[in-house]
Amino acid sequence: MKEIAIYGFGGFGREVACLIRKINERQPRWKFIGYFDDGHASGERNAYGEVLGDMETLNGWPRELDVAFAIGSAPVLRRLTARVVNPRVGFPNLIAPDVLFFDRDSVTMGRGNLLTFGCRLSCGVTLGDFNILNGCVSLGHEASLGDCNVLFPETRLSGEVRVGDGNFFGARSFVMQGVRIGDDTRIGAGSFVLRRTRDGNLYAGNPATIVKI
Repeated sequence: MKEIAIYGFGGFGREVACLIRKINERQPRWKFIGYFDDGHASGERNAYGEVLGDMETLNGWPRELDVAFAIGSAPVLRRLTARVVNPRVGFPNLIAPDVLFFDRDSVTMGRGNLLTFGCRLSCGVTLGDFNILNGCVSLGHEASLGDCNVLFPETRLSGEVRVGDGNFFGARSFVMQGVRIGDDTRIGAGSFVLRRTRDGNLYAGNPATIVKI
């Protein structure tokens, strides 16, 4: 089995460790060796493993290693993934055993995506790199995501929705069919997006409008 580690030692990191365990129960693929995190000391432990080091440690890792990013902030996820320069590090797609694909062969995805428990992907869906679908996320037909998007539990993207890079979708947010979400946009929990958004803004409400904080 290939070695795998998780970048991110918080609660989501523990959940991703559980995801890896469930995948291995179905078909053994990885040996989980621990965590990397810039905010915790080497040797610090939780129920699933210990911190191996920080980004510098990862970039100096001497052997092949798969890494999954357990980061709930889209901007932080984008920054961290861009800092990995070690050619020995790979980024597998982690897909929970219960993810429902309407037509798996019609779905395309890059690398480093996390599809956690209860997600549902219709036909013709496209994912770029390092997208996080964090629990019961639904993607409609021909929906597409760029890179480094974070979708919290029960987010719903309708058919033909186009999403760029670095966006955040709060829990139970909804995007109407065919709507375009650009880059660096935040959608508040429970919000309904009915029309195209402007980059770099926070949207909330039903219908969702720009909110200034």
